[in-house]
Amino acid sequence: MTFTLTEPQADESAEGDLADVLDADFYAFQTLLTDVEQQALREIRAFLETEVRPFADDHWDRAESPRHLVPRIAELGLYGNAFPETRTFENSNVFRGWVAMEISRADPSTATFIGVHSGLAMTSIAVGGSDEQRAEWLPVLARGEQIACFGLTEPGHGSDTAKGLETTAERRVGPDGSDEWVLNGAKRWIGNAAFADVVVIWARDVADDQVKGFLVRTPSVGFEATKIERKQSLRTVENADIVLTDVAVPERDRLQRIDGFRDLAAVLRITRAQVAWQALGVAVGAYECAVAYAKARVQFGKPIASFQLVQQKLADALANITAGIGMCVRVSQLQDDGEQKDHHSAMAKAFVSARVRETVALCREICGGNGVQLGGQEQLGIPAGYGIARYFADAEAVYTFEGTYDMNSLIVGRAITGIAAFV
Repeated sequence: MTFTLTEPQADESAEGDLADVLDADFYAFQTLLTDVEQQALREIRAFLETEVRPFADDHWDRAESPRHLVPRIAELGLYGNAFPETRTFENSNVFRGWVAMEISRADPSTATFIGVHSGLAMTSIAVGGSDEQRAEWLPVLARGEQIACFGLTEPGHGSDTAKGLETTAERRVGPDGSDEWVLNGAKRWIGNAAFADVVVIWARDVADDQVKGFLVRTPSVGFEATKIERKQSLRTVENADIVLTDVAVPERDRLQRIDGFRDLAAVLRITRAQVAWQALGVAVGAYECAVAYAKARVQFGKPIASFQLVQQKLADALANITAGIGMCVRVSQLQDDGEQKDHHSAMAKAFVSARVRETVALCREICGGNGVQLGGQEQLGIPAGYGIARYFADAEAVYTFEGTYDMNSLIVGRAITGIAAFV
């Protein structure tokens, strides 16, 4: 399946047509997209419904990434659709947000895999790489020929990486006379790292104490990645612990336009808005599960969807989703206009991820005891992939990564008061 990137034909849905809008898009925000963007979104949605959602529970249960989907996702143009070198067609940040939401709606783990590879890693190269590095890496990663990940978080440092980063980089003359860097340290919770071909490692230069980015190719001597086992959230994402012991990286693989944490923050500013959209997808997926279950589940001789208290929960869940879509759309519009600030993304991520927790809890409650089982709703005529338990568990990780609720709230608080209250 590929995008049909021609202008829509006369018999296709025109912009503003509500026929293809999700039920969870109560105010039809999707109609803000262009005709071509909506057409692409429909094709992405069809792919997700046939090739991702039906099998998501099984991959989640086995804690295995569906690597066979890597080339299929590349065919759809879902890697690198933000960058001039790799995008299939002109598209907006609002469109890319919708795509992140749609993927997460089908499977939050798949959305996280794409978000790490195409979002964090490729954006790091797009923002921090030289023209030569962009030309070398972005097309290869967009085609899915190699998989990338993003190594910032450390065993002892998550929220305080701006000041506490312990992984070091020391410049030296290599044994062959080459200009190189030696990296030492450890990283934790690095998505995709169990099988990535290249890792963007963030380390502190011992000479000037500034954070710099490095493209570490795997395997490299001294690089070790160990898959984190027994996770209970986003299980399909193969996170790993990384240990770097005297890993030599040539100067040509240092991100040439990264000179400090401020440059890294520019990457996070872009990707944090996408994570808000991704969190929103978790809520939409859970809501759809709850609606399907409420209509199919019969108690006291009638579907529980007819009960007032169930309808109240669904109405509250949909209100949370609708508010979240409005906030995410506006942040993405600010990105398109070049007006987005750190606090805009931070507020969206904090608010949406908190409302997601509330929403998945309401939806899980509607599903009763059946809501704690992975899948198993087929006896009610509900298709595979519409079980609530996976979304309920995955919401916790989405609430935490790309800045905790507390840290994002403090970014907003700083914007309000002009006073930093992080410590």
